[in-house]
Amino acid sequence: MPDEARLEETESGLKPVSEGWFVVNVGETGWAVHDAFGSGCTFEGREAQFKQLGINVNVVEPGQPLCLYHEETAQEDFLVLAGECVLLVNGEERPLRAWDFFHCPAGTEHVIVGAGDGLAIVLAVGARPEDEQISYPRSELAERYGASAVETTNDPQEAYTRAGHARPRHERPVYWNDLPWAE
Repeated sequence: MPDEARLEETESGLKPVSEGWFVVNVGETGWAVHDAFGSGCTFEGREAQFKQLGINVNVVEPGQPLCLYHEETAQEDFLVLAGECVLLVNGEERPLRAWDFFHCPAGTEHVIVGAGDGLAIVLAVGARPEDEQISYPRSELAERYGASAVETTNDPQEAYTRAGHARPRHERPVYWNDLPWAE
């Protein structure tokens, strides 16, 4: 039977530093901010990564994509918790609003972009197979939203670096007090 994980305070919030079960509030967990891709929290730490399932909460402003347009060999699912978004999926655009759910089977090109007049909050969940592969296609549609790779590549670091994107900063976003879990 697994023991309770040990959580430690970091510069941006709590992170697990050992394996095991734990409970943490979204407002207390570690956050990262990216100028191009909004902000988000992950519920895992460097020393205690989830092996089977990734889960995070993302916050984007209108016009900000969650990440670069991509497809992978793992299933992902997204639930818009608040606000409005535009889903780019297999070369098409679809509007999303609060409580819309997007099921994304393996091999589906996709990215979610903030839309509307305010912040959008998106819960993202994804499988983590051992042999996962990812591709970042160059896409004219995604390029219009600042979410395309410069050239098609299977290397995430190359995709983000060539598109001019730095690593995120581990801090809370400037709009922290506008979020529902802010204390």
